[in-house]
Amino acid sequence: MSDLPRKAVTRTAKLAALPLGIAGRATWGFGKRIVGESAELVGRELQQRTAEQLFKVLGELKGGAMKFGQALSVFESALPEEVAGPYRAALTKLQEAAPPMPTRTVHAVLDERLGEGWHELFLEFEDKPAAAASIGQVHRGVWHDGREVAVKVQYPGAGEALLSDLNQLSRFSRLLGPLIPGMDIKPLIAELKDRVSEELDYGLEAQAQQAHAEEFTDDPDVVVPQVVHQSDQVLVTEWMDGIPLSEIISDGTQEQRNRAGQLLARFLFSGPARTGLLHADPHPGNFRLLPGGPEGEDDWRLGVLDFGTVDRLPGGLPATIGESLRMTLDGEAEAVYELLCAEGFVKETIELDPDAVMDYLLPIIEPAQVEEFTFTRGWMRNQAARVADPRSPAYQLGKQLNLPPSYLLIHRVTLSTIGVLCQLGATVRLREELEEWLPGFVPEDPVDGEEAVAEA
Repeated sequence: MSDLPRKAVTRTAKLAALPLGIAGRATWGFGKRIVGESAELVGRELQQRTAEQLFKVLGELKGGAMKFGQALSVFESALPEEVAGPYRAALTKLQEAAPPMPTRTVHAVLDERLGEGWHELFLEFEDKPAAAASIGQVHRGVWHDGREVAVKVQYPGAGEALLSDLNQLSRFSRLLGPLIPGMDIKPLIAELKDRVSEELDYGLEAQAQQAHAEEFTDDPDVVVPQVVHQSDQVLVTEWMDGIPLSEIISDGTQEQRNRAGQLLARFLFSGPARTGLLHADPHPGNFRLLPGGPEGEDDWRLGVLDFGTVDRLPGGLPATIGESLRMTLDGEAEAVYELLCAEGFVKETIELDPDAVMDYLLPIIEPAQVEEFTFTRGWMRNQAARVADPRSPAYQLGKQLNLPPSYLLIHRVTLSTIGVLCQLGATVRLREELEEWLPGFVPEDPVDGEEAVAEA
């Protein structure tokens, strides 16, 4: 029997304690303000205490708690430095580790899913896990043909624990809102719940990973491990070494940061164009820097792991994104507004000033306005504060915009990737990647279009 269901009562109790603690701190904060302390100082202290409890609880649990923590962790760039600083190490730990599953449980899953003679499939198998995630853990081994492999074993009862945690978290998502300024927590949790069945299906994950592995075979910049074997609750892929991106964030050189940032942006936009799939779990634990890039052993490539959550985009990213971004950069306020209305970003019952919409968008797309842009935590915090301050015009306008369901995952992945770029402090030639990979960003050459019509 899994440790996850057996400890369901304990898990629920820990998660249930979160809103009680938050409510208690809110009362404490109110009292501090009554006695004359600065609202801003009290607010930051309250935010810091909330972060401390939240990350402590999430760090102790697997399942949905850890999944939520990983999703939240990429947004730590938006937190004030005095809040983010002390918990950066805890967030990194969340991205890379969790309490291990007992060896007997691992063997029981392998017996059931690979057969009692599963040992014969491996020349070596390490019982001690090499890594852990929200719904499974990874063991290192050597396949019978001599290849080094990663064996991902799903926690029994993981689906039940995942849904239970996310349901519990959603009940008090409103209280967690102030933790990440400008971010609505509830839709994030709802979207994670929608993806549960997909993430539990290692067959779908194997298909998505193999599609990427085949497309990026011999690619000079991006490495995706090949799938070796797959069955229910067990996925065997080629092993990949390298430096976890979380280590680059904490200790990497500026050269490594810039290279990682450039390749992360390249993968974000080239992946859908080349495979029709969007890797939708871009937290640092899923990426590695590997030596041996185009310039030789001293250059770097990006290794990509974990394809359990993907968005299926057969035509690549929607051309609307590239078109609206290009027209915004060109100052075409009316055309941008019309396109946003047509796509459902502005509901029919709402009427907005196109120039005000332009003023809202321009600071967000600043990285695409220049040849290269340095992503920083300060820039991220400024953006978050701008859209989170009720006194700000951006806040008032943002409340009236709508995010169509088909764009929800794309939006989160893009924001998450930008969050990681800010954690890296990377200088990135983003416009270069947009011009190469984003449909609609570069206008079609009318001459080419006429020739195509003539040939038809």
